[in-house]
Amino acid sequence: MPASPPASPAQPLSAPQKALRKLGLVRDIDLALHLPLRYEDETRIVKLRDARDGDAVQIEGEVTHQEITFRPRRQLLVSVHDGSDTVVLRFFNFYPSQQKQMAVGTRIRARGELRGGFAGLTMMHPAVRAAGGALPQALTPVYSTVAQLPQPYLRKAVLAGLAQADLSETVPPEVLTEMGRQRLWGLREALTFLHQPTPGVALTQLQDHSHPAWQRLKAEELLAQQLSQLEARRAREHLRAPVLRAARGGLVEQLLAALPFQLTGAQRRVSEEIARDLGREQPMHRLLQGDVGSGKTVVAALAACAAIDAGWQCALMAPTEILAEQHFAKLVEWLEPMLAPRGQRVAWLTGSQKKKVRGEMLAAVESGAAALVIGTHAVIQAQVRFQKLGLAIIDEQHRFGVEQRLALRQKLSESEREPHLLMMSATPIPRTLAMSYYADLDISTLDELPPGRTPVVTKLVAAHRRDEVIERIRAQTAQGRQVYWVCPLIEESEALDLRNATETHAELSAALSPHAPPLRGSLPPEGAAPVLGRPGDGDKPGVMIGLLHSRMPPAEKKAVMALFTAGDMPVLVSTTVIEVGVDVPNASLMVIEHAERFGLSQLHQLRGRVGRGAAASACVLLYEAPEGGRLGETARARLKAMVETNDGFEIARRDLDIRGPGEFLGARQSGAALLRFADLAEDSALLQWARGAAARMLVEYPALAAQHLARWLGSKSEYMKA
Repeated sequence: MPASPPASPAQPLSAPQKALRKLGLVRDIDLALHLPLRYEDETRIVKLRDARDGDAVQIEGEVTHQEITFRPRRQLLVSVHDGSDTVVLRFFNFYPSQQKQMAVGTRIRARGELRGGFAGLTMMHPAVRAAGGALPQALTPVYSTVAQLPQPYLRKAVLAGLAQADLSETVPPEVLTEMGRQRLWGLREALTFLHQPTPGVALTQLQDHSHPAWQRLKAEELLAQQLSQLEARRAREHLRAPVLRAARGGLVEQLLAALPFQLTGAQRRVSEEIARDLGREQPMHRLLQGDVGSGKTVVAALAACAAIDAGWQCALMAPTEILAEQHFAKLVEWLEPMLAPRGQRVAWLTGSQKKKVRGEMLAAVESGAAALVIGTHAVIQAQVRFQKLGLAIIDEQHRFGVEQRLALRQKLSESEREPHLLMMSATPIPRTLAMSYYADLDISTLDELPPGRTPVVTKLVAAHRRDEVIERIRAQTAQGRQVYWVCPLIEESEALDLRNATETHAELSAALSPHAPPLRGSLPPEGAAPVLGRPGDGDKPGVMIGLLHSRMPPAEKKAVMALFTAGDMPVLVSTTVIEVGVDVPNASLMVIEHAERFGLSQLHQLRGRVGRGAAASACVLLYEAPEGGRLGETARARLKAMVETNDGFEIARRDLDIRGPGEFLGARQSGAALLRFADLAEDSALLQWARGAAARMLVEYPALAAQHLARWLGSKSEYMKA
């Protein structure tokens, strides 16, 4: 049976065939590598007298009674006697055909979880078939599937794919033996076993992936990933990029002289690493990672200066308009005085710009007058034409999809060359992850915070103590300090009964101004000062409280942020749009509402918005356990980590442990071939083997390496180069 035949006007795809494609099961090898989630044992019949409460068993017996009852709800009850005892099969959803299949006097097989109780043995919604016939000789696989793709159809498709796929060995025996295992399974042997394991195998070995067949699959997968990363690195060595060397007495030296602070040792070291890369003909492909507040922006500015000094343009792309605007404000302040005498400028590109302004910016980019272009996704749109793009900088790179990163790299109009690429991330990458997913990247790490950063004290506070937190805000604002209050949603959700940002804004406005109701104004036309909730009476002016969320018009967001950044607005109620990039040294208190709903790295990023000045700073994690219960394991682990450490690298390590690599990297965003079978924490020895094997195969067995990559990655291999 073909896995997924080509569509034609005469033979359109059936619903199951469309579902196969939805799962990405197009090639025979895709089906062969679609391994079971779990197994069911239909190889034996168990007597009821020998079964225990909670066992998943298959029984065979005669139907002795059948009835439909209506209390407490409509249900079908079928009594089956197997010669040793009687069990009642209970169905809440059933059809006339099932009633006929289980008529009194019929012999059937039923498989399900056995439950005991005062009313006797029961099975809820068991799988039922007619008795008789040979028992299967292997465990029955249960696969991940989607609607319109029943397990029987999927099992047949997988077995057909397994039979037809080319599973010839792509790893030479001498490379395999370097793994140091006594019994090395062949690929076809391993896959056949995992799809149809023999009844005698220990299910625990299948479930925890410790069985030798699983080890072979993990090794194959890790090898494919390492081959792809290494091949991408080597391919890049053959590409060419412009040589970008800073001029003596040029912009780099001018910027260092103008900065009101000294670089840290880590900033100097990393800047030198980047400068060496920019001075080569091979394209730089470097990840700059550093904890919140470690000073990545100034390192990026120095790299941009080197590019501009060499006569090329630089582009900086950020995931949100707020973050892009923060970069723009800082870099204009640093660079504009040096660029203006040269007839150059810093350009600003976002999707919300008015047509006239955008046209002026596009013209400046195309003419080369815009030496540095800062913006959001708008930077990679087709109408943006650079005269000479030499350096592309991507901030918070994990928030961009692979296609977006590739698009920016393709903005250099000379087809034989591509720009240098510097990616920045405030989420440090644990070493095992870097070895695996970033093997084709050079990594620079800012592991030193600038002097003057205040340690942030993190407190866990239950939601019922909310009033105490508001009193803390009152005390902070009375001392002239500023406060963030972050909410997870901006509107009510039936599924998540969370307090939204608009409600919280109104609540704080009322609470911080006991003498007057909260006043909510609206923004005047662009250019005028906004009137925001500043409650109070004539004698006692209240506290101005701002509201910021993703659905506000850009002009309104800009006006609110300007007031908060200037210190005119003591309290800012916001959704997570302020997660990265916002730099307000006077802010000393961060309140995160429903902290149990946030991811660990997100909590750490939000905490990093305070402690940027000299004042003692705190982060309050307001949490609320489910009604009558306790926080889940994952939420507890996240909040515990936040209280125990401020170290971004330790936070990242724990985040990886909690979420796994797919979620940590943003699997939906990355497009990269994330590991399906291997586990970085448990399989570090296999990863080390794969790194060495990949290097050897590309040199000694290039044809087998290419075949291995095609089998495992198919069309996804391009993604690994982004």
